[in-house]
Amino acid sequence: MNALQYETSPYLLQHAHNPVDWHAWKPEVLARALAEQKPILVSIGYSTCHWCHVMERESFENAAIAAFMNAHFICIKVDREERPDVDAIYMEACQILTGGGGWPLNCFLTPDTKPFYAGTYFPPLPAHNRPSWSNLLQHLANIWENQRDTALEQAEKLLQHIQRNDDVFVKNSVLDANNIVEAFSADAGPQIFDSLRAQFDPLEGGFGGAPKFPASMTIQFLLAYYQQTRQPAALEQAHLSLRKMIQGGIYDQIGGGFARYATDRAWLIPHFEKMLYDNALLVAVLSDAYKLTREPLYAEAIAETLDWVAREMTDPGGGFYAALDADSEGVEGKFYVWEKEAIEIILGPEADLFCDFYQVTQAGNWEETNILWRPASFEQYAQLYDLDLATLKNRLKASREKLLAARAQRIRPGLDHKILLGWNALMASAYAAAFTALGQENYRVIAVRNIDFLVKKFPPETDALPEKSHPDSFSFLDDYAFLIAALLDTYQITFEEKYLLLAGKYTEHVLSYFSDQATNLLFFTDLRQTDIILRKKDLYDNATPSGNSTMVLNLQHLSILLDRRDWREQARQMLAAMQETIVRYPRSFSRWAMALLQETGLQPIHEIAIVGENALEKAILLQRDFLPNKVIAASQAPTQQIPLLANKPGAADALIYVCRDFACQRPVTTLAEFQKIVKS
Repeated sequence: MNALQYETSPYLLQHAHNPVDWHAWKPEVLARALAEQKPILVSIGYSTCHWCHVMERESFENAAIAAFMNAHFICIKVDREERPDVDAIYMEACQILTGGGGWPLNCFLTPDTKPFYAGTYFPPLPAHNRPSWSNLLQHLANIWENQRDTALEQAEKLLQHIQRNDDVFVKNSVLDANNIVEAFSADAGPQIFDSLRAQFDPLEGGFGGAPKFPASMTIQFLLAYYQQTRQPAALEQAHLSLRKMIQGGIYDQIGGGFARYATDRAWLIPHFEKMLYDNALLVAVLSDAYKLTREPLYAEAIAETLDWVAREMTDPGGGFYAALDADSEGVEGKFYVWEKEAIEIILGPEADLFCDFYQVTQAGNWEETNILWRPASFEQYAQLYDLDLATLKNRLKASREKLLAARAQRIRPGLDHKILLGWNALMASAYAAAFTALGQENYRVIAVRNIDFLVKKFPPETDALPEKSHPDSFSFLDDYAFLIAALLDTYQITFEEKYLLLAGKYTEHVLSYFSDQATNLLFFTDLRQTDIILRKKDLYDNATPSGNSTMVLNLQHLSILLDRRDWREQARQMLAAMQETIVRYPRSFSRWAMALLQETGLQPIHEIAIVGENALEKAILLQRDFLPNKVIAASQAPTQQIPLLANKPGAADALIYVCRDFACQRPVTTLAEFQKIVKS
């Protein structure tokens, strides 16, 4: 047993029995490296990482390799999901050195934590133009002992490169309030759309070729762009992408929920791990798509995915777990795939219909087994075989339920039971979005329960903020940004003032502890975080949204709800700094693009205030339609606590005010009248 036995991260605990003398990233371990002047080997991964498991079996469980590592390096294991700040620094070093990245990430540092070499997976024997792990260790140990100046010089160059890269996409221009509006291009939205359209896959949906990631935020932009411009290609591509994913192997046809990505262009073969954040973002965009189209396929996928979250990813206390492994019994995908004979035994006479619909064959479609998918929709299949649609759906549903029960008897993939603040907040927002789309009361209950759980689990500091999302660190920018967004979403399905006011307090904290005055953007780490070598900015919208882009949207909305003109100015300054980059690289900055569209689009942010005895009911009904560029406040009576509601009289039949910059049109009472205003 090594020092990881005292940690709580499932990933670190997986390595607690290695003969490597692993330690967690802690100040006392870093101090030891300095005192002994030994180089640090930091190995970064996460519990559901397939190649992390492979490298552990091949190298970290090897006694001779471990003995060499222990003799020549201070060995540190990092869970990237607990310490994304550490991961971000050394992943960039890897990308600079090798042109790529991934996990496991193995980075070699000087005793003062500056990187001088980095790579990802290394095999036990040389292969595929990669040295063996043993050879690499021996080479770098020799460099440190005999050519230390070379390592130190490389470390200084790398660190300077990382520091320069941090602002490579940022236009350093602080604009005064009088000319900030003129700084934005009215063509930004069309330019972003044209750039995205050039990358459409018109046959299979999504963007580019294999591997294919869900690109939820990009699809969300397409839906918002369509809502503003009625550009048919935007809606068509969004619909094609979502439909292909739902009908593909990336979607768990038996149990609901989406895998992390597909390894092929047609969405058939998934990388089988399921991440909480992917499913949160997909539920949110599916909710938007359903509001816009009323397509039953989207409602079904939302319900099935949230059923999976409730069944397999929910802690009894109200939190959500982080991820499910791709592997079970050491084999990727084994839990999810099927042999035709097994299906025939379970389903009996219903097997022929099921196997035909889900493309199950004796030979299989992946490694002599079958990944379930449905190239034809329910409607297409029913028409082709002259079947009643409702009967077809019911028969297939009954078969899926039998197979789900049978699958539950298999050895399950590993569960990463971490409860991460930011990812939980994304899922709370997803439940809130699903409630507004489908009207299922239990979705609202779960969203509220999770938000209350998060506030309680991460106890407040003196300034009423969550203390620690991750061991041995302060909460990160994305934790705060996603939590603020979730509080806003929760406010707009409950209209309890406490959620809105708490979002305002968190925002004050973020601007106090994360701001970079030179660029008007926000650092990823709190200024009080002292165990990392530099503070980076979180700008890319990658697998999860950027903390910066999410804060821009938060500031745009809170500036209206709480009448904070300074926050609106902050949002505009951040967008001005990033506008050129957003337009040039929209797939990497998709949530930024959403915020820019709200600033430059054809329609302003609609400021909606509803006051009267049935205000809450009207506010919920109003959100059943797709209107992404809006904020809503509602109350049975005027309240001075929320500026958007202040001094607005109500009525027994609640009045709906639609405003811009707090200048309101004549209030209306019906949803039809409201729709006429916002569509004009």
